[in-house]
Order: sequence, then structure tokens, then C-alpha cells
Amino acid sequence: MDGNSDTSLPFELTEQQQEIRASIQRIMADFDDDYWLEADRTGNFPHEFRKAIAKGGWLGICMPENVGGSGLGISEAAVMMETVANSAGAQTAASSIHLNIFGPHVLVKYGTDEQRKTFLPQIISGELMTSFGVTEPDAGLDTTQISTFARRDGDDFVISGRKIWNSCAQQAGRILLLTRTEAADPGGKRAEGMTLFFAELDKTKVEVREIPKMGRHAVNSNMVFFDDYRVPASDVVGQVGRGFYQLLDGLNPERILIGAETVAIGRQAVSRATQYAKDRVVFGRQIGQNQSIQHPLAHSWMALEAAWFAVVRAGALYDAGLPCGAEANMAKYLGAEAGFTACERAVLTHGGMGYAQEYHVERLFREAQIGRIAPISQQLISCYIAERVLGLPKSY
Repeated sequence: MDGNSDTSLPFELTEQQQEIRASIQRIMADFDDDYWLEADRTGNFPHEFRKAIAKGGWLGICMPENVGGSGLGISEAAVMMETVANSAGAQTAASSIHLNIFGPHVLVKYGTDEQRKTFLPQIISGELMTSFGVTEPDAGLDTTQISTFARRDGDDFVISGRKIWNSCAQQAGRILLLTRTEAADPGGKRAEGMTLFFAELDKTKVEVREIPKMGRHAVNSNMVFFDDYRVPASDVVGQVGRGFYQLLDGLNPERILIGAETVAIGRQAVSRATQYAKDRVVFGRQIGQNQSIQHPLAHSWMALEAAWFAVVRAGALYDAGLPCGAEANMAKYLGAEAGFTACERAVLTHGGMGYAQEYHVERLFREAQIGRIAPISQQLISCYIAERVLGLPKSY
């Protein structure tokens, strides 16, 4: 064999990725079950955790080195986010930093030099928290039907409309906001005429209303109301009227990261269920000796590993600059399904105690729902694969 041949195994973590995992695990070890249970019960944002991640420079893992980032790829970010979510923090921990990992990509690619120089270092340091303003109550997953409108007025734009499911809007200082700047042309392309802003989120002029929800209580979701809200034209990101197309550049990375996070939550659930199955004795034997307990957990382990391979494949394609729409959607779909099923099985393995907060699997089960709903439904991913991969006619 040639001495210069690459003998690494497919899907094996590189040395750098192993170091990333070990570093993140050390941070996560400082935030135990009690910390996250208290955050879930009180709804208090995990500021201490986020500061610890920022202190290590991890919020800039995918950002350019010339603004203080690490300049690494989505593959490395996926390893990082899998490690964050495969902990007691689960989706709450991941969601408290998730947007910082993929969201600024639009600024990196389309922002002005001044925007990048001003805002990216603040995001990397943790000084600036951001929110994402795309979804609207009346548009749902059909982003081309948004109605929030930005009207040009001299050197400013005046924005009116409302957004929904804005994570971290209570703490965010700025929002990446998609609006219409031209009315939709019924006979033209519905995606035309939309513009992105990286606007200040001034709570004295914008109403931010939290939405009570099923899980992930410590990371708020909100409705945001804009009523003739004035922002400078310098807040426009990229080209006026091309915001939807610019936004698409961040969709595949987000799907890959969601896939990694949902796999991680499932792994955490299987780990907890496996330990409980070893410890719990009923009728004079460990319940883990029963195949009705063994087989579901074994099946979940296999499904989670397969989903992780899909995440790794999608990340490698993205980092190589190759098309990865199908693979990124597949990673998100498989991760969400495997993660949800693993959490359900973990609750059932615990029996009655699976319903108790002190064993934490009920919290994982609640948080695992998010991956099947956001940022795109499993049904629309199925449509995407059917149309773009299999060549079937559009169904909607």
C-alpha cells in the first residue's frame, strides 16, 4: 500500500473534530441535569451557558477568521452542535446558540464591509444576540406569501407587519428580517421583491410578545409586531428585492445542524434509557434483560447512527461547495424522526417514572417535537425529495 494513502475510515471524525467534541464536552460538564431542569421550570434564559460557549470562541466556528471566527465548515459546526445537544441541555442548550452558528452566513456572504466589520465580531463575542424574522402567522411555510412590508422613505425604510416564532427575541439586539419591498406580482415569480434587513430590535418601538409553548421553556419564542418602524437603508443586507434568494443560502446549513441536534437528543435519550434498563429490577431481573426493552432501544441506536451518517454526508457536500439540497433535507428528516422515536422509547422504558421530571426524558420528549416541525415540516421535505430527486409532479 502506498505510504501516502488516506487510511481514515468513512464517517470517522477527524482529529480536529475530535478535539472540538472534547472541548465542548468539557463546557457541557459544567451544566448538569439540575441546571437545565431549573431552566425548564423557570423559563429563565441560560445566559451562563451561552457566555461559556462564547468565551471559548465557539459562536464563531463558521465565521471568517478576519472577523475573529474560526473559519471552519458546517461539518465542524455539526459536530459541535451534536455535542451540545447530546447533553443534559438538549434542545434548550442548542437553541440558545443555534442561530449564531448559521444565521450570520447571510451577513458574511451578502453584507457590506461595514456590516461585517461592525456586527460579526459582536456576534462572535456573544455581545450581540440576534433573532430571525421570516415566518408570519398568515404565511406559515409558504414564505413567498409574507406581507410584512418595508416602504422606502428617503434614507430610511418604514416597516409594518408581524412575525411569529422568533426565537430569543426577548434578548436579541438585532433581527434578520425578511420583508416585501414590492407587492407580489400574481403573474410573476412570487419570490421576487423581498428584501432582507439586519435591523435593530428596539423594544420601545417594537412589540415582542412571548408565546407560551410545550417545551424549550428557557429559550423564548415570540410574535413581533412592527408598526411604521423606521430603519436606515444601511440595514439592508445584500440587494433590495433579492432577499428571498439570499436567504436560501442559509437553509441547507440549518437543516444539517437541525439533523445533528435531533440525532444528539435521541442519543441522549437512548443513553438515559439504557442506564435505567440496567438499573431497574422488576420480577427479580433487570428490565434490560427483556427483549421488549432491548429491541426498541437497539432499533433506535441503529436509526440514529444512520441519520448521523446522513448529516456527515450532507455536511461534507456543503463544505466542498457541491449541491446538497436533497442530502441536507434528508439529514433533517431522518434525524428528526429517529430523535423523536428514541425519546418516546426512552419515556416508555422508564415506565411511570418516564412521566416524572426528575428523570429528564419527558423534557427530551417535549423538546424533540421541534425537529419535526421547524424550520420545515417533514411533509414538505417529502415533497422536495419526491419532486427534485424522483422527478414526480408538484403536489401543491
